[in-house]
Amino acid sequence: MQKSNNDVTFILIVEDSEDNREILRYILRSIGYGVLEAANGEQAVELCRNRRPDLILMDLSMPVLDGYGAARLIREIDGGAVPIIAISAHATIAHRAKAAAVGFNDYLTKPIDFAQLETVLHRYLSAAQAT
Repeated sequence: MQKSNNDVTFILIVEDSEDNREILRYILRSIGYGVLEAANGEQAVELCRNRRPDLILMDLSMPVLDGYGAARLIREIDGGAVPIIAISAHATIAHRAKAAAVGFNDYLTKPIDFAQLETVLHRYLSAAQAT
């Protein structure tokens, strides 16, 4: 598995909604991150086989392969090395627990609070850079 370019921090957006990907792409690029994109979990798993993003933002409800299944497969590939943040409209404790059980590191609800997103990015990317 190839690590992303050390000069740029790459975040993989996994989201079936083009509008949501566009908003996240704009926000992330505007604060200096490189962006990789996948429209479903299957694409995300394939991308992670070939390249290691620094962090993954993943929707839970997607066609082809949902976020839960994709996270399980990515964890088999990376052994838990890459932080995966769930992004979902589901705000229940049950959804959060299921996400944690398959390997998500954190959970953000839609609509995304961009200050909260920046806090989460800083938390996980700073921890990764410190190791």
